[in-house]
Amino acid sequence: MNKLKKIGLTALAASLVATSAFAGAMTVSGGASIGVKNTTGTNDASTGKSFTMGNQLDFAGSGELDNGLTVSLAFELDNAAEAGGGPFDNHSVTISSDALGTFKFSGHGGSSAQGAMDAGAAGDLYDNGTGVATITGAAAGDNSMFYTLPEVMEGVSITASMSPGRAAQETHTSYGIAYTGVEGLSVKLGTGDSGAPGAEIESTTMSASYAIGSFTLAASNTEATKVGVADREVDAYKVSYTVTDDVSLHYAAEEYATVGSAVDEEIDSFGVSYTSGGMTISANTFTTAGAGNAAGASTDRWSLGLSFAF
Repeated sequence: MNKLKKIGLTALAASLVATSAFAGAMTVSGGASIGVKNTTGTNDASTGKSFTMGNQLDFAGSGELDNGLTVSLAFELDNAAEAGGGPFDNHSVTISSDALGTFKFSGHGGSSAQGAMDAGAAGDLYDNGTGVATITGAAAGDNSMFYTLPEVMEGVSITASMSPGRAAQETHTSYGIAYTGVEGLSVKLGTGDSGAPGAEIESTTMSASYAIGSFTLAASNTEATKVGVADREVDAYKVSYTVTDDVSLHYAAEEYATVGSAVDEEIDSFGVSYTSGGMTISANTFTTAGAGNAAGASTDRWSLGLSFAF
């Protein structure tokens, strides 16, 4: 009986070893940040300074199957997800191969092919308490699919995405193409739709950036057409300068135009950052004119940040 047990345990151990040979690797990375900001001007709804904190852990694992497919799993543990009813934020499964391309299914936090490009050259300056509303792009939503085709030619990447319909949403599709065949140059075009029935949004983004020496120049244009709402358009550009490997400067600007409005919304930003060993110290200023398409409406904000990557 003992011999049979020994044989059984030996077989079990062998099977576990054989299984582990196909197991993938799991990694954990994270980030934390502390910040302070102060806003003044006619659009300032707060009083005094405000402090912020960010923290997250990113878990990722992948492995290659016998058929050549690589399967990856990723999810984010983020305190900000508490408002959504749980500690987990973005999470996705990715299946890829050289011949078939890359398919990514996002349970939460996925991007559409156009939405991946619509951050704009300046980096969405509106999202800094400026009083300027976002220009809505092609959102992906939960349970969305993102596909990157195999390389059709050197430097060309083609993407497509789909977000399934729900009770208050149609099925949405989005497409993108990017060219990086010239050293330092990146050109992108993305288009797609989003929104609830009766309020659909068609969005198109064009952008280009070019790095030469210590300078990087970037410009973009996004147009959004929404059923029943005035069309919006945003032009953005950014000039970045790398002083040293640790220090960089940038100037960025965005201009929002709304059809039928006599006043455009304009945002200017200047920033400097210092990075050393996974730590980044940053300082930024934001100046807004015409917020809410109102003449004379202005907002000024400065912010300081300290972030860590580990």
